[in-house]
Amino acid sequence: MDSDPVVAPRGVASAGARDQEFVEFVGASGRYLLRTALLLCGDRARAEELVQATYERTYRSWRVARAGDPRAYARRVLVNLRIDGWRRTRREVLVEPGALPDPARPDHAGDVVARSAVVQALARLPLAQRRVVILRHLLDLTETEVAHELEISVGTVKSHHARGIARLREIFAEGEGDPR
Repeated sequence: MDSDPVVAPRGVASAGARDQEFVEFVGASGRYLLRTALLLCGDRARAEELVQATYERTYRSWRVARAGDPRAYARRVLVNLRIDGWRRTRREVLVEPGALPDPARPDHAGDVVARSAVVQALARLPLAQRRVVILRHLLDLTETEVAHELEISVGTVKSHHARGIARLREIFAEGEGDPR
């Protein structure tokens, strides 16, 4: 007895096609999201966990995510997950001082120390300013994109950005960091 093949209704992708589409998205966005997570949390293990949680949430809402810009949707999920983490921990040490390499060594120790100083300076900013500075400078989003991402006005983005950059200049002028 022959059975008719199951045909998905028009406009609805089969589960296999949807899964394949998501797998392709993961392959295309993995490095970008991991880099973003590293900038937000400063620890590779936490960044990898954050990306994994981001993919989990994005997959659950894949129909909504793929209707727009899936990469922007996943980035927003990632940022929101990290914000939730900040709210839970409030204060955290990003890098133990003893874990930093000796800057006198000829390898890239100077770059590591400079990056650590920038990450520690960013951690001293209020949450709203930190989010704006990271999205503007480390992810190269425009003011309008940041406003849309954080659901705030462009004017608020501009004021948070100006205050955040001014505070970072103060931190580095105090000699508490050497961004090179």
